[in-house]
Parts: sequence; C-alpha cells; structure tokens
Amino acid sequence: MFEDSLVESSGRIKTKRGLTTFLSFGFQMLLLGVLILIPLIYTEALPKQQLMTFLVAPPPPPPPPPPPPAAPVHVIKVQTEVVNNQLRAPTKIPKEIKMIKEDEAPPPQMAGVAGGVPGGVAGGAMGGVLGGIVNSSLPPPKVAAPQKIRVSSGVVSGMKLSGPNPTYPAIARTARIQGTVVLQATISKQGTITGLHAVSGPPMLYQSAIDAVQQWRYKPYILNGEAVEVETTIQVNFTLNGG
Repeated sequence: MFEDSLVESSGRIKTKRGLTTFLSFGFQMLLLGVLILIPLIYTEALPKQQLMTFLVAPPPPPPPPPPPPAAPVHVIKVQTEVVNNQLRAPTKIPKEIKMIKEDEAPPPQMAGVAGGVPGGVAGGAMGGVLGGIVNSSLPPPKVAAPQKIRVSSGVVSGMKLSGPNPTYPAIARTARIQGTVVLQATISKQGTITGLHAVSGPPMLYQSAIDAVQQWRYKPYILNGEAVEVETTIQVNFTLNGG
C-alpha cells in the first residue's frame, strides 16, 4: 500500500523549485544593477580626489635649464706713442718705467792683408775699389771650346768649298738603281773629311759616294774664336736623269 502511494504520488505531486530558482536569479540581477547604478546617480559619494586624478591632464615637463652666461670679454686698449709713423709726446706719466738693456754690438772684424787697407783681398791692385774690380786690367776668363760638336747636314752643306761629283757606277746605271746615300762623317779643324762611312741608301752606290766625299773640303767651324771638329751627316744623291 505504501509503495502504491509513492508510485501514485510521484506523478501527481508538483514542486515549486523552478519558480524559486527564477525568482532568486532575478533578485540577484536586480541587486547587482542597483549596486552599479548607485555610484552613477549619486556621484557625491565617490572620492573626489581620485576622480580628479583621472580627469586632470598630467603637468608638462619642466623646461630645460638656461645656458650658462658667456664669459665677459675684456678689451685691453693699447696706447701707442707712434702716430702716422711719428713719435709723439706721451699724454700721461707712466706708473712704471722699464729699463731696456741692449746687448753691445760686437767690434767690427777688420780683414785684410799686410800693407793693405781694411777689407782688401790678397792680390788687389793699388787704387782699386773695395769689393769690386773697377779699372782692373785682368782679361775675362776664357771658356774652353769643346773638342767636337754635332752639326746638322743643312749647315754643313753651306760650308762646302770644293769637291768632285760622285761617279755613277755603270752596273748601278744598268740595273737602274738610284737613291740617296747618307754618310756619317767628321770634318776636322782644317776642313778635311775623316772617319767616313755609309749609313743608309742603296749599297751598290756606297763606294762611289765615299770616294767622292773624301775629296771634299769645308770651311773650318769656328766656336768661341777657335776651330773645332764637326760631326755630321752628308747626303749624296744619285739620279739616272742627272747622271
């Protein structure tokens, strides 16, 4: 019977647990909303100092320190007693007078020779000028002329006095060989040819040119009043038309 009562009542008995849970949740939410709205409505209850710290902007940073003052410039005015390169009288009496001691100049050194004047040189002439050679009878020194100089062939061609023309070799004429033979030569102080040898040109014409130039005579080349040897080149032309 008891079991039947329990079974029968299990489906019939209804509890109010769901309604209670909903009401409890609503009450808690209402309480939480009241707690949130009270500070917003009644702001006097909040600490003002804390609110001001949030609302007031932070102070600006302090300005940089000013630069140190510049050192004063002391202008020292130097008074000079020279105006327009002329010494003027002082305008006031100086407080201190400095004594300037100058070193004594060394005695002049008298150079000379026995029986001569101070400052003379050995071998000087009587009545001469100190430090000069005025009215001197000595000739100027002679510059030695070189033993041999190099002269161009154009200059040497104008110094020629005499000499035969070269003979055209028959074998060269038959072979119709022509051209210019260049000879290296030395003209002596007397104007004769020495040290003659061929440098360039047709070899078949060398000997004929050498035989002719060896007989040529030139004016002596004068340098500084003296005849000198001359080293030069001599050109000998061979043409079939001129023979």
